[in-house]
Amino acid sequence: MLANFLIGLREGLEAALIVGILVAYLVKLGQHKGLRALWVGVISAILVSIGIGVFLTYVVQEVPEGTNEIIAGSASIIAVVFVTWMIFWMAKQSKNLGGDLRGRIDKVKEGSAVGLTAVAFFAVIREGAETSVFIWSAARSTGTDTNPVFGAILGLLTAAVLGYFIYRGAVKLNLSVFFKYTGAFLVIVAAGILAYGIHEFQEIGFLPFLTATSYDVSNVVVKGGVLDTILRGTISFRATPSQLETLVWALYFIPTAIIFWNRSKTKKKVAA
Repeated sequence: MLANFLIGLREGLEAALIVGILVAYLVKLGQHKGLRALWVGVISAILVSIGIGVFLTYVVQEVPEGTNEIIAGSASIIAVVFVTWMIFWMAKQSKNLGGDLRGRIDKVKEGSAVGLTAVAFFAVIREGAETSVFIWSAARSTGTDTNPVFGAILGLLTAAVLGYFIYRGAVKLNLSVFFKYTGAFLVIVAAGILAYGIHEFQEIGFLPFLTATSYDVSNVVVKGGVLDTILRGTISFRATPSQLETLVWALYFIPTAIIFWNRSKTKKKVAA
């Protein structure tokens, strides 16, 4: 639940900031008529994003035996690609995001409402599509008993409230610090989801090697227990992973964490 809350919070806050920048710039330009077109784009992007999540859930429930694991494993890998790209992209672009969005509006503000709708739609849909796929994969890897959907919805609602107060100037949030620490945590989450994807492929014999258990802590992390629920709900931890799961986890986590850490230190030095 915590992992999905942070996913919803981070992605939701990114989307809220984007919408806030677009709305504020239109208001500043006196283009109040363009707000309707902008909101059409935003709402359309949200509906499409929800549709992606519903589609994934429906497909997995209705497919023949074995296909479920293929979809879950593939979606998990895609989700990890999405979130890894998102972590580094947001860390790099956060300072220039406002200027980029305002530049897009400048190109269409005197044109048709369709242009403003498109700017808002494509600015938000990237966050929404990533969120749907990643939350769905996280929910699959953690299990329904961890209330993943509830956590994600709570995160999104919190992000919406924070975004509104930031827009109104009531809250001064250090976004660089926020994205730094949530990004670090999501690297751990992504590693767990990637390992889960490998587990799904091994379940149906797609990766029939290194299948022996790498370690077994099930006597400590008892299946269905409180600790098991917390660890699965936050970092997709499994008490008895295969050797390949552990290897893939390490091959993803170690270099990604090092790169993320080094970039964070570099930015801190530049800021100083």
